Amino acid sequence: MWQELVEAVDDRSAKGIALALSAGIDRGVLRPGERLPPIRRVARDLQVAPATISAAWSQLARAGLIETDGRRGTRVREASVGPRRYRRALDSEAGYRVDLSTGLPDPRLLPDLHAAMQRVPRDETAHSYLEEPVVPALREVLEDSWPNSVEALTVVDGAMDAHSQFVAAHLRFGDRVAVEQPCFPPLLDLLEMAGTVPLGVGYDAEGPVVADVVTALEAGAKVLFFQPWGQNPSGQSVSKGRAEEVAAALADRDVVVVEDDSAGGTPTGPPVSLGAFLPERTVLVRSFSKTHGPDLRLAAIGGPATVVGPIVERRYLGQGWSSRLVQSILLELLTDARSRELVADAQATYAARTAAMADALAERGVDVPGRDGINVWVPVAEQGAALLHLAAAGIRAASGDPFWISPPGSDHIRITTSSINGGARPDQPDLADLADLADLADLADLVAHAARAGTWSGHR
Repeated sequence: MWQELVEAVDDRSAKGIALALSAGIDRGVLRPGERLPPIRRVARDLQVAPATISAAWSQLARAGLIETDGRRGTRVREASVGPRRYRRALDSEAGYRVDLSTGLPDPRLLPDLHAAMQRVPRDETAHSYLEEPVVPALREVLEDSWPNSVEALTVVDGAMDAHSQFVAAHLRFGDRVAVEQPCFPPLLDLLEMAGTVPLGVGYDAEGPVVADVVTALEAGAKVLFFQPWGQNPSGQSVSKGRAEEVAAALADRDVVVVEDDSAGGTPTGPPVSLGAFLPERTVLVRSFSKTHGPDLRLAAIGGPATVVGPIVERRYLGQGWSSRLVQSILLELLTDARSRELVADAQATYAARTAAMADALAERGVDVPGRDGINVWVPVAEQGAALLHLAAAGIRAASGDPFWISPPGSDHIRITTSSINGGARPDQPDLADLADLADLADLADLVAHAARAGTWSGHR
């Protein structure tokens, strides 16, 4: 069986060997749980250097096809990877009185989808397989709201569907990609399942760190993924100056930029996009889940035709388009004055809640990096102790580890602020000043204590 695989390897490079073994796993020549020979034996059989086999093994491990378990050696994984990081970020037992781990919007601050549905004309439902992928009126509204003019725009089934379609259309096994760090866990899961090699790029108070971007480019990165506004989990946003610097670093490189607007922009300033500087290579993915409702499952992709076009064509081999009825509901929400007001109020409420929590933590000696979006990224002395400290008080937070490509240099936990203090809107005076509320102060006390909790005592 092993000899059959050896004979199937035509390309003796690390990528070629990884591809051959990947095909062997797909065909069942290598079965789940089966142990692979030692690296030196494989190198001898294939007549290559052990370093080449080690590099091939690394690619297969990043793709989730094999795993190394100390002295027991390297084995074929028992099952597909799936959203490993995502499940770890949210994995926990029930029974918490307060759940601040979800990264979800407050359902009481979302527009009424049922009311919007009643206002949609009956003739907006598609009656043919030959319809355009995007409702024309929705396309016009989206193009008018885009931070820069775009050659092509389409609508897909949410932000992660957008990323999945992009990866399938434009990336191949072994491709290197630059990814912000910390990062949204499902994107890392997706990139690893596709067999790409994520290269970490730091994200600071002004956006992606230019030196890290350059390092990733020099290592062969073909794509730069990052969130320009309300970065999840850090709550930071890119500045105009940093966008110009990153654009300058990319100017002479054949690199596509994929911006992920999962927060629906930010109320703290005008949105900044690399599309203003590199429109021919910048793709913006704009999700409407947090602003208008997760059940819409819609996101728009806008950018150059060379990038968006293949995604549109590929979808014709699958779902074809996202429901025109659901698109029409989104169109109604985007154009209805009351719905627009509700979304704007919700964004202001989220900003107030996040700022209130950040301020309260700062007063207790815990500084968080950003204040945009619906999360705060809390530095802690020891992640496990911090989570246990909060769990003892009935509070659930998200572990920081799944947000990193590689083991982080420091520990963090993520706190979602969207539902802190219930479903108040800014126009409700009794809940307008969140910083004065006792429950916010109590929560900030608990989080600050958890941030200082150590492995020895679990206390300050």
